[in-house]
Amino acid sequence: MKKIAKRLKKINETFDREAIYSIADAVKVVKDCATTKFDETVEIAMNLGVDPKHADQMVRGTVTLPHGTGKSLRVAVFAKGDKAKEATDAGADFVGAEDLAELIVKGETGFDRCIATPDMMAVVGKLGKVLGPKGLMPNPKLGTVTPNVGQAVKDAKGGQIEYRVEKAGIIHNGIGKTSFSEADLRKNFDALVNAVVKAKPAGAKGKYVRKVGLSTTMGPGLKVDLAEIDGA
Repeated sequence: MKKIAKRLKKINETFDREAIYSIADAVKVVKDCATTKFDETVEIAMNLGVDPKHADQMVRGTVTLPHGTGKSLRVAVFAKGDKAKEATDAGADFVGAEDLAELIVKGETGFDRCIATPDMMAVVGKLGKVLGPKGLMPNPKLGTVTPNVGQAVKDAKGGQIEYRVEKAGIIHNGIGKTSFSEADLRKNFDALVNAVVKAKPAGAKGKYVRKVGLSTTMGPGLKVDLAEIDGA
């Protein structure tokens, strides 16, 4: 504990917690503050002026980060026949139909994205209580219910992430690793933020993007200047 306290004390001396940073400076500081022995995730938190309890204020979608997430995504696909082979060839980690559903019921949810062909939704629909709370339920609006399972798997493996506003009106996502260059993190930051801004729901009133923070897994949170975000 003393070692952690010492590390945090040293980090706190390198930045101003109350200051508002440009995007470039925030990226640089969070990288500099990453002093742990593992490759920390760089995380963004966006506080939005929406109430997700109302359907017309839900903010949810997918975006492909130009430089990926820095981690290997495990993908499960519900498909049969040629579509199952297509998913397997594309690199899916789990492929099946009723047999895959049985594994999930038994507790096998060791995957990060679940994709299904439209004809498999009768099987997948029964797993709502398991997949729903984990945010893994296939959804046509997110491109995870599709006949093009091969492309969907490649997209997921290639850096596509899902963003979804939480109950408190916050979107929280990883945008890469501290080992990424500042330029690559900036491009990933811009891709996610621009996607969220474009996804502004019709029901949102007042200021849409209220706060944006940048941090790492074990590092401090920095406030980002909203003036640099178009449409905020």
